[in-house]
Amino acid sequence: MKPSFLHQQALQLQYNPRETQRPPNLGINRGSLAVVQLEFVAWRRCHTRPDQSIKMKRKVAALEKVDADLPALQYRIRRDPKSYAQEFFDQFLAYDAQKQIFLSAPATASSEDVKKFHDLVDMIAHVADCYPDVTGQFAEDLKALITQHHATLHPELREKVVGSLSLLKKKEIIDSTSLLTTLFPILVSTPSKSLRALLFQKILSDLREANSKSINHRLNRTMQTVLHNLVSSDRSSPKAIWAVKLTREMWKRQLWTDAKPVDVMKEACLADNEKVIVGGVRFFLGGDKEREELEDESSDDEAVDLKQVKHQVGINKKSKKREKAYKKAVEKVKRQERKKHQPHPLNFSALHLLHDPQGFAEQLFQKHLQNTKSKLALENKLLVLQLVTRLVGLHKLTVISLYSWFTKYLTPKQANVTSFLASLAQGTHSLVPPDAVEPLIVKIANEFVSEASASEVAAAGINAIREICVRQPLAMSETLLQDLVQYRKSKDKGVMMAAKGLLSLYREVGAELLKKKDRGKDATMGIRSGDIQQLKYGEEEVATGIEGLELLAKWKEEQKKRKRAEREANGELKEGEEKDDDEDSFNESDWEVESVESDDSGGWINVDHSDDEDEKPAAKKAKRDDSEAPDLVDADKENDEEEKEDPAAEAERLVKLATTTILTPADLAKLAELRMEANINKAMGNTNKHQKALAARHTDDGLTAEQIELPAKLRKTTKEERLELARAGKPNRDEHKSTQAIKRSKKDAEGKSTTNKEKARKKNFLMTIGKAKAKNKRSLTETRRVLKGHVERSKRGGRRGNIGM
Repeated sequence: MKPSFLHQQALQLQYNPRETQRPPNLGINRGSLAVVQLEFVAWRRCHTRPDQSIKMKRKVAALEKVDADLPALQYRIRRDPKSYAQEFFDQFLAYDAQKQIFLSAPATASSEDVKKFHDLVDMIAHVADCYPDVTGQFAEDLKALITQHHATLHPELREKVVGSLSLLKKKEIIDSTSLLTTLFPILVSTPSKSLRALLFQKILSDLREANSKSINHRLNRTMQTVLHNLVSSDRSSPKAIWAVKLTREMWKRQLWTDAKPVDVMKEACLADNEKVIVGGVRFFLGGDKEREELEDESSDDEAVDLKQVKHQVGINKKSKKREKAYKKAVEKVKRQERKKHQPHPLNFSALHLLHDPQGFAEQLFQKHLQNTKSKLALENKLLVLQLVTRLVGLHKLTVISLYSWFTKYLTPKQANVTSFLASLAQGTHSLVPPDAVEPLIVKIANEFVSEASASEVAAAGINAIREICVRQPLAMSETLLQDLVQYRKSKDKGVMMAAKGLLSLYREVGAELLKKKDRGKDATMGIRSGDIQQLKYGEEEVATGIEGLELLAKWKEEQKKRKRAEREANGELKEGEEKDDDEDSFNESDWEVESVESDDSGGWINVDHSDDEDEKPAAKKAKRDDSEAPDLVDADKENDEEEKEDPAAEAERLVKLATTTILTPADLAKLAELRMEANINKAMGNTNKHQKALAARHTDDGLTAEQIELPAKLRKTTKEERLELARAGKPNRDEHKSTQAIKRSKKDAEGKSTTNKEKARKKNFLMTIGKAKAKNKRSLTETRRVLKGHVERSKRGGRRGNIGM
């Protein structure tokens, strides 16, 4: 009996496992593979001798043992795919038969079927890349199974299918787009909490992996479009919360940093579902801070103590493992150093990436705050209010109806009133009409600041007025300001400090509104000289020239005066000499910052100006006799007063200096030094020119209720509060320990070694008996010799002589 064509194909499939050659591709599709196997088995039964059948039975029994242990089979297939192709085909046939049951009615499957199918899916997913021709449809089967029956599948089998899809993506059998478009619809629709957590983790990890080496713009655009459509299609649906969570995580990890995720969160803020609204608002209020904190934590975690690793390698037993760990640590340190020198990415704040902040602020205010039908809770309303006022203050928007809306909330009995005060101050800026803010300041003064009010209430009210006036000084009236300033004589420390803060503010920005006795020395002199002038509404100071150039010009003038005075005192200045030759000649050292040394004790860099000083005042060029030398200071003072009286001429002189003078590297170094000194003086309060710094103090971070309440916390603390502060930051005293024991535990936690004395204390007593007996038997001479040797070794730095190392 001659075998049929299918029998011949089956015979060719039954190749020797020890042969390394792969069986030829016979063109058998998956549908006829089972028929081929069955016909082949029947044909072999008819054409085998009895002794051959016994050998075949033994061989089949051995293969059944191998097949029963799927992890072992998986291990063997990974090592030698060609030799175990037949065994894999058998298991794939079993999977194909089980798949039909789970695709049709997964609820009817028994626990044994679920366990067997679970193991088969796991094994095939791990070795799918070894047999791409056979497993071509495997990924599509899993997608159909999880998409159609995710609600009825067994939880363990469901997780295994999701994990297998992720594994196939790692093996590059399917791409990220296919995986994400399969898992994300299940994420937003499944009622299972555990499955949602698993899917969210898989989606997030896949997006991170896709953007690890380089930004995958195509995948990001696809995913961002899906999220945007999910949020904007149905504004009342709670499904959009997953778009908010995913976008916030990707923004926090600095994988999405453009305007597209900001648009997604903008749509979330305008949704109707309260959870979605709160998620979107919190993203704008705290998303950037979360990103900075995560970056700091990751940089701290990556820190490697190379010295400690090298020390451990040196003192421990040498092995390849420790040497490999040391090389890995060195590579990590080098990678960190390379990362430090790379240009910092331009991570703009989410508030700066908004396309239409004016329209967004108006929509938020009208939909969630001004609308009486809005059912947001008070704490959520406060979050929306903080976002609206933050946008108004940061972008200097104009929403006039916002300020009249505040009126009904500015009472001490209002819950979270300090948050309303902080939001009001945050939403004020220099372009807000003073007429819109002045009634609110008057109401705060009437409601909060009075003799009958509690000290905490009065301090919070004055501090809120001060924060508003920092941003719009023109909103304060003269009568109200003089009344509030009188509270600086209050006995309560918080009220006194708040009133003094308001007084010091208006000494800088509006001293004309204060009484003469309250203006102070600097403000009085500034008003008299014209340096202090209150800006009108809409007027802003415009920077002209190079920042700090006047400091450099002033410093050069002082250096020239000092040098001229020294030469006159030494008799080196000839009569009729108008300029120093050294000052006008070219100085090559000015172009090398390192070569310029300082003559002063403070480390100043002396720079000789090499350009023509045609723009210097005429008084500096005038001839002076020895008899006129005592009048130098008076003449300089007169010149300074003339310059102060004419600020326009001073500004024109600085512009001419910036456009006609070439600054050498030494000049630039000195300019940077003078700027730093001016900033330090500003920080220490040595100058009254930090009005801009006060106005821009909370521009990026925002103003909080704690800052409004701060003066009220300056009162004297009670005994219980002092005790609580003393206990804070100290170790738990339930277990009594000495100071040395606490230090020892800290050392152990840090992985540091112990000293020889500490080791000797913990040494086994039986190991110390011999040394103790030997000490007792020493003579005086021997004891003296040992002690002398110990002292000498200590001076030398121990037996190895480690002094200076």
